[in-house]
Amino acid sequence: MDTNELKFLLKLLGCENYRSSLSGNVFKSFKGKNTICEKLGDRDIIDYSREIASVKILPPGQALLKLDAAEIPIEDKELKILENISKAAGKVVPSKIKSSLKAIEKEEILRSLSSRGLIEAEIKIKKTKAEVWLTERGIEFLRDDFVPKKGANPTLSLDLLNNYLRFLRKTLRIKSEQPGITTESPVENTNITDEEILQIILKLDKELGTENYLPIFHLRQKLQPPLSRDELDKALYRLQADDKIDLGTLQEASAYTPEQIDTGIVQNAGGRLFYISVE
Repeated sequence: MDTNELKFLLKLLGCENYRSSLSGNVFKSFKGKNTICEKLGDRDIIDYSREIASVKILPPGQALLKLDAAEIPIEDKELKILENISKAAGKVVPSKIKSSLKAIEKEEILRSLSSRGLIEAEIKIKKTKAEVWLTERGIEFLRDDFVPKKGANPTLSLDLLNNYLRFLRKTLRIKSEQPGITTESPVENTNITDEEILQIILKLDKELGTENYLPIFHLRQKLQPPLSRDELDKALYRLQADDKIDLGTLQEASAYTPEQIDTGIVQNAGGRLFYISVE
C-alpha cells in the first residue's frame, strides 16, 4: 500500500461511519483521488458511488435492431435508447444519448441493456456527489492484517494516528463482544480439528466457486482468529501429509494484492504455498 493510499484510508477512518463525500473537505488536499479509490476498490478495501461513464453497442445489440418489430424482446423506450447508441461511432457518454427520459431512468435502462449483453457499459466513479466508504473487508484488513512496511510509509500526523487508534479501539471492542469470541489467546481457543478445517475448505471452495483451487487468504479470513497463523499452517501441513489436501504455489502474482500474497506460506525454496486443493 503506497503512502497516498494509506493516508486516504486514515482520513476516512476519521469520518462518521467511515463514510464521506469524495469532494468534501476531508479529501480536499488529495491529488488523484479517483485513482486511489479505484485501486483500493479493486482490493475491496473501500467502495464508492459509481455511474455509467460511456456505452457502446455490441454485436447482439446490432442483431436485435435488425429483427422485425414484433420479434424485438425489449420495451419501446429501451429500443429507442439502443437505436440512438447504435448511431454513435464507438463509445458515447450517457448525456449525449438523445432521450426524453430523466437521467436516472436512462441509467437504469443502460444497466439493463448491459446486463443482457446488448451494450458494453464502462463504469466509473460518479462525477458529482460521489461518496466513498470503508467496506467490511476494509475493516477486517485494517484491524487484523495491515502491517506497515519499513521505509514504505511516512511519519503520520497525530490526527491520522488518532483516527487509527480510535478505529482499533472501537472495532476490537465490538469484535470481543460478539457471541463466541473472547479476548483469550488464540492457543487457548484452539478447538478446531483438522477434519473441521477440511470441511471449511470444501465449503469455501463451493461458495466462492474456486474450483478446488482455493486461495489461502480466504481460509485465513475464516479461521484467524481463533487460530493463529502458525497453528493454521501446521494444520494444513498435517492435512497434506495425510493426503487429504495439496498445497500449490502462487503462479500469477499480478492477480492478487500484496496483502493477499503475504498470506501464503513461505518456503525455504520455491514460491509461497498459496492454493489449497482437496485430494
